[in-house]
Amino acid sequence: MLNILRIADSAAIRRFYQPQTGKIYFRGSDINELSLKNYRKSISLVAQEPSLFDGTIRENIFLGVDQSSIDDEALYQACRDAEIHDFISSLPDGYETEVGTKGVALSGGQKQRIAIARALIRNPRVLLLDEATSNLDSETEKSVQAVFEKTGKGRTMVVIAHRLATVQNADVIFVIGDGRVVESGNHSTLLRQRGLYYQMVSCYCLSNTKY
Repeated sequence: MLNILRIADSAAIRRFYQPQTGKIYFRGSDINELSLKNYRKSISLVAQEPSLFDGTIRENIFLGVDQSSIDDEALYQACRDAEIHDFISSLPDGYETEVGTKGVALSGGQKQRIAIARALIRNPRVLLLDEATSNLDSETEKSVQAVFEKTGKGRTMVVIAHRLATVQNADVIFVIGDGRVVESGNHSTLLRQRGLYYQMVSCYCLSNTKY
């Protein structure tokens, strides 16, 4: 299990820098005591802006992994899980389709699903979502969120988000205020506390017709 204390930055979770306070534990061990290479192999990231490069869909999904160790069926399954396989298969060149610089040939939702497939192809123990739906419209966000909830089963999923709808189904929600954890619990528990999270939900409901 990955426990977070006073952390709201995925870079610290990935060990790009040492947090000033608090510690991050992975399977009971301080991450700073683990092999950096092995630790990072256990984590897959889906970021706010998918990082696609000028190449094929296949090359983008296999970015950073040894293609010879993964067969096509594993690739197709990762894409089915990300709900992008049918779209890719419908393209004239399929997985060999060129996506263009920064994935210009794809929509925002399609790029994000390819980023999800890239994360899943590694079969990570921890799936880290850093504002992964914040750039999507509401309908695409709902469908991508459903993919996350399906693919998160059987692994730890750490979600960093400002949108309440993104985190309301989490087992544990850590509410950050002034750089520290001020509340924690699931959605129902936090609402009953009528604290900061309750205030955020109330404000959200006032500005949206449906929550």
